[in-house]
Amino acid sequence: MPQPTQDVKYQLDSGNSTAVLSLCGDWCFDAGIPQSEPLFADLSRQQKNSTLQINCEQLGKWDSGLMTFLLALLDTCRQHKIAVDTSQLPVGAQKLLDLATRVPERKGARRAVLGLPVLTRIGNVTIEMHRNWEDLLSFLGETVYAVGNMLRGKARFRTSDLFYQIEGAGPSALAIITLISTLVGLILAFVGAVQLRLFGAQIFIADLVGLGMAREMGAMMTAIIMAGRTGAAYAAQLGTMQVNEEIDALKTMGISPIEFLVLPRLMALCLMMPLLCIYADFMGIFGGAIVSALMLDISFFEYYQQLQSSVALKHFLIGLIKAAIFGVIVATSGCFRGMQCGRSASAVGFAATNAVVTSIVLIVVADAIVTIICQILGY
Repeated sequence: MPQPTQDVKYQLDSGNSTAVLSLCGDWCFDAGIPQSEPLFADLSRQQKNSTLQINCEQLGKWDSGLMTFLLALLDTCRQHKIAVDTSQLPVGAQKLLDLATRVPERKGARRAVLGLPVLTRIGNVTIEMHRNWEDLLSFLGETVYAVGNMLRGKARFRTSDLFYQIEGAGPSALAIITLISTLVGLILAFVGAVQLRLFGAQIFIADLVGLGMAREMGAMMTAIIMAGRTGAAYAAQLGTMQVNEEIDALKTMGISPIEFLVLPRLMALCLMMPLLCIYADFMGIFGGAIVSALMLDISFFEYYQQLQSSVALKHFLIGLIKAAIFGVIVATSGCFRGMQCGRSASAVGFAATNAVVTSIVLIVVADAIVTIICQILGY
């Protein structure tokens, strides 16, 4: 029988009923594993029900590269009904092969990357929406019950937590509210000035900015900022507590998580949103005054006089009502998504993202509903 050379590493000597596969050299990943496709092609032409004997007299060092080759060889021989004699393999290789082939691979264990049918996706979305709706109703019911306990003086939460949440939702947000509201007032004034200057009606820029900030933009921009800043923080905080099983610990001690965790955050945001809305209105009107003074030669006194005559107090009250509603929406969405969070780090990220998306969508819907109601009532 001819012996294989060192650079070939294997040689197949075919026979009628028995074939001999001689291995030589080092079979390590560092030394390089030869291509096995030509060998498998030759084995496919071997007579069925024959035997393949593996000769390892000239085999050198080996590692998992040899085992990978042998497993592929056994699989190929099994497909072509060829028996394999592994008695001449090293003892270590025989034990590893026996360990690898003792338990067959479970069918369906590998993940199949297949796209779901459209109807399946629609069904999954419907089931998820139904589950979210049930969870939301349960959460709202528990929250209303907790608010009732608070009004009766029976809610259990720490006053220090309430003041801490007030600080986080109020004074800590003044910087970003100042920047955004001023820029929104500047943009409203600049857009209006471009058109009003064509008709010599520059003075009405105060009406545009005042009404826009008081009725819509002040409350809307404040709510969106708080949704991205505070609502997401609520979801992340409660979601992390859910992952660390702190909420389960509160339930075990007989403390309601809604009263202890949700109620302070809900009260803080409901109290701070109207105050932040008033501040945002003032900064937006101030930004419009800056544009009027620089572009339209309208003094601050003239701007104030026109604003006072055109923007009544009811417009600011409508904005405050919207801000209070938006505060409830942002706090409820953030806390709900946090309490609904799963038990992994990625679930916390999804909870924060869903809290922001839910808040913004509900803010726009609520603003449209309040605007329609005001229009019907003549306000």
